[in-house]
Amino acid sequence: MPARLKALVTVWCAAVLGALLPAAHAHAESRTVQGGRLDWGIKSSFQSYVTGPIANGSYSLTGGAATVGSSQFRFPSAAGSYDGSTGAFRASFAGGVHFVGHRKTDGGYELDLTLSRPTVRVSGSGGTLYLDVTSKAKGTGTVTTSSQVPFATLSLGGIDMKGGGTAVVLNDLPATLTAQGAKSFAGYYTAGTVLDPVSLSADVEAAATKTASPTPTKSPAGKATSSGTITDGAVDWGVRRTFREYVTGDIAKGRWTLSSGAEDGGALFCFPDGRGTYRSGQLTASFKGAVRFTGAEGLDLMLSGVRATVDDGKGTLYADVTGPDFTGNKIPLVTFTAKNLKAVKGLAKLTEAPAKLTAQGAKAFGGMYQAGTAMDPVSLAVALTDDARLPVLPDLGTTPKASATPESAHPVVSADPVADNSTHDNGSSPALPIGLAAGALLVVAAVSVLVVRRRRGSAEQ
Repeated sequence: MPARLKALVTVWCAAVLGALLPAAHAHAESRTVQGGRLDWGIKSSFQSYVTGPIANGSYSLTGGAATVGSSQFRFPSAAGSYDGSTGAFRASFAGGVHFVGHRKTDGGYELDLTLSRPTVRVSGSGGTLYLDVTSKAKGTGTVTTSSQVPFATLSLGGIDMKGGGTAVVLNDLPATLTAQGAKSFAGYYTAGTVLDPVSLSADVEAAATKTASPTPTKSPAGKATSSGTITDGAVDWGVRRTFREYVTGDIAKGRWTLSSGAEDGGALFCFPDGRGTYRSGQLTASFKGAVRFTGAEGLDLMLSGVRATVDDGKGTLYADVTGPDFTGNKIPLVTFTAKNLKAVKGLAKLTEAPAKLTAQGAKAFGGMYQAGTAMDPVSLAVALTDDARLPVLPDLGTTPKASATPESAHPVVSADPVADNSTHDNGSSPALPIGLAAGALLVVAAVSVLVVRRRRGSAEQ
């Protein structure tokens, strides 16, 4: 090869490698997982057993967990890390499910099991689901609490976890109970038992880029509003868990949609941007957002214009109601206990205050529930100073647009900015010149990419 041609080839290779190496280095760095959800029914037959005529029990949700349809639980707020170069993935989720059954004469239960804080770890071709478990052993009644028990093995079925996008989405991963999981499951199932499949989606922060450090500035001191004016506020309320299950279940086969700023927190709906006044435990405030439930059998109910009042330790939640049989403005839907609404460091809040349906609220729900029925608890917070921060809403992350399943080792779409520039917003990653991009595509094409780009979907379930 002539020396001049050899030199040109060397320069061209160096240019290609120079363009590729920064991207490879970015993928090699472990990136933060922040936001997402894990959907899992644990074991459908166990749910049926607990709530059936034998155990005659029930379950309750904690820490922001919600139900999805008729047989799955949703755990929010993924947090962890992802390494696109190796496919190593770890994500912990919030929330838990508490099962009780076989009520005893002393008021306790023979069956008492809490599963919470699920964590998924994937390394290589396999994964493990970990859980915090508190259980009462079948027969002996011994209560055991264990943290992050390797509860189930997850089969990836050949899914390639490598990639460089901003969301990890896995669907219907087969789950098998481990020996440690069987022990924590209070002896109801043996190791090797097939559990319900696990689905998850988790948002991944984009690869970091080096930027100049900003000049530190002093934060302004928070000042209380002299008139008791609320600077911000939010009401979190899930309406009623069984109502949500009815809407999305096999009877109504419906859904809910959020509008005008309302947010979906999984087990609750957040009505934000509170405005009003608070003085010495007395509150009058209005909030933005609307939720509309639709489905079969003529279901079409919208709640909007949410307002809250607290007077002498008693709270009332109002809403404008639009429905097929009842329509009205500022309808008092539920009353709730509010004796502990006190301002601390510029923030007055109530967390999960018990709520009961009013007579007018019963009409709003078309007589489905009687007045006095326990509804989902009400949480509210109002900021009275500039620097007060409202409690964080459970983070469901991006609504997944694509998924990988064990039946298909290859994903629907690549999220690598080199492989598919057309699906990215401006600023996500600069496109390479055509000559260099061709070389990059040769490398990218050799890797099956799991992750999909982040898109903000509609807030509905």
